[in-house]
Amino acid sequence: QLVASGGGLVQAGGSLRLSCAASGRTYAMGWFRQAPGKEREFVAAISRSGDTTYYTDSVKGRFTISRDNAKNTVYLQMNSLKPEDTAVYYCALRTAYYIGTHSKEYDYWGQGTLVTVSS
Repeated sequence: QLVASGGGLVQAGGSLRLSCAASGRTYAMGWFRQAPGKEREFVAAISRSGDTTYYTDSVKGRFTISRDNAKNTVYLQMNSLKPEDTAVYYCALRTAYYIGTHSKEYDYWGQGTLVTVSS
């Protein structure tokens, strides 16, 4: 089970931190997002150990994915937010140790949390 939280309304240039708490064993995890009228897209992923991360180009340098395995929780720190970051953000778990960048590689999904960035 994955429980995502931390979304909200923020002005452009602001910051938010999303959290995703997982139950069970620790695996690679990722964040995806889906804007209205668009397909779900990959945002960031982190390996089980946390030593490997990967980002889509549009968020590099602004977003940081991290994890606390003692709490079985993954975070997405989002800085310098832009209106085009507005979307429902989903955390996902891949039953493997290494990251994936495609939604089909992930086995479990959280409920989504809405991020709205106003201009």
